[in-house]
Amino acid sequence: MKKLLSIVLISSLFLASCDFDKDFEEMNIDPTKAAQLDVNNKLASVFLRTSGERYENWRASFIYSSQIVQHMSSTATYWTGNFYTRNEGYATSLFDRAYPQQVKEIEDIIFQLTNEGNSGDQMGVARIWRAFIYHRITDLYGDIPYSEAGKGYIDGVLKPKYDAQQDIYMDMLKEIEEGVAQLGSSSSLGASDLIFQGDMTKWKKFGNSLMLRLAMRLSKADAATAQAWASKAIAAGVMTSNADIAYVQHLLGPEGINKNGHGEVFMADGNPRLSKTFVDFLKDDPRLPILGARRSDGSTNPADLMGMPNGLTSGALVAKYGTTSSDYAEPNRGVITGEDAPMVFQTYAEVEFMIAEAITKGWASGDAKAHYEAGVKAAMQMLSMLYPNASAVSDAEVATYLAAKPFDASKALQMIGEQYWAATFFNEYEAFANWRRTGFPVLQPFGGEAIYDGNVTNGTIPRRLIYPGGEASTNADNFAAAIARQGANEFTTRVWWDK
Repeated sequence: MKKLLSIVLISSLFLASCDFDKDFEEMNIDPTKAAQLDVNNKLASVFLRTSGERYENWRASFIYSSQIVQHMSSTATYWTGNFYTRNEGYATSLFDRAYPQQVKEIEDIIFQLTNEGNSGDQMGVARIWRAFIYHRITDLYGDIPYSEAGKGYIDGVLKPKYDAQQDIYMDMLKEIEEGVAQLGSSSSLGASDLIFQGDMTKWKKFGNSLMLRLAMRLSKADAATAQAWASKAIAAGVMTSNADIAYVQHLLGPEGINKNGHGEVFMADGNPRLSKTFVDFLKDDPRLPILGARRSDGSTNPADLMGMPNGLTSGALVAKYGTTSSDYAEPNRGVITGEDAPMVFQTYAEVEFMIAEAITKGWASGDAKAHYEAGVKAAMQMLSMLYPNASAVSDAEVATYLAAKPFDASKALQMIGEQYWAATFFNEYEAFANWRRTGFPVLQPFGGEAIYDGNVTNGTIPRRLIYPGGEASTNADNFAAAIARQGANEFTTRVWWDK
């Protein structure tokens, strides 16, 4: 792993230098050395870049997405997503970091593979991962630079156009399908594959599962296309157990890129608490004492775990409830918040819930109840697999939970949506996106508390994050075209698939 760390760091430095040595390519070529780094080393780097650093995980993932979707809460007013207030630097953080890092690196990888005539497993993995990178960005912001993105050094495109989200989605689905088709039975990735350690069977399942995620995302905007791609993904073979979960296992260092960005947040910030909305849902759920602990004394006794209401400052919390933030549950620091914790991208539980939804909609055959229950079981039992300090949830505990809260076909979409939301705790980009698509769980603005004075959404829950203001001057024409097509650069403007 230390050797791989060195390779990743060298790769990152190489990529970061590309913008500054454009006029000196020929001067800097050493004929005795390779002109390019090995693609495998670059792939290791981009996997870690996609997991992200503290910067964007603190701001876009936690401060905005987790608060909006009411997984977490905070009384600190700089946690602006909790109060629907505008902090451009926070709301734009994924956009700001993804393009010079994740996007630039994946486009460089595909450019190199294309020039080398590589159409095998490396190219297949790169195309699948490229779709993963872009789908998170477009889900959060809407129309984004896509077809011309990351091409400043490659093609000299310094002002990329913003592609329509509908076009982006159609191309991502095509790229995933073609990428999966390029995967064989063996791999040349070696230890550089930080996701599946060179297991192409798992990469195929992940590619098809990602295809299913993207297909289901279209259910409001284009149900026929959603159904067609969902059926194709399920038939091609999606995740079948928790052993198929897509994640990066992080280290404690020595560099930040190797640490879990969420874990780094908890090392720096003691303000986040579990939301009252989330804790209330988890009552009588064996996950609650795994995910939460009381801030004041670390108790994980479910009777001690209260969720903090959203949208209240510390003064308002004391005035209304006579409590302080230390009385409430925070994410369990002894179990899930480590800098060496895994960063999860997609789980088997999510896949089971999507299949249950597709069956309920008549898009797939099978037993929706069976897939729903498999999803609940997977979501509960994956925690001890992902987090070594987590208590294992037994089959008996799962059965007791399901017996107490049985699947109700008349409320199938609601129950599926709620469980998906619970299963995507700490995968906040996905939780926010799926909530916007399904409307479940039914969330009240500010968790039902009084509307926070100074919010910028007229008291409604935000539907997207905002573009960097600098785009209006540095990429003016393309930015203006995106605004004219999508709508104002506001938190309340809905992206294409959310309309």
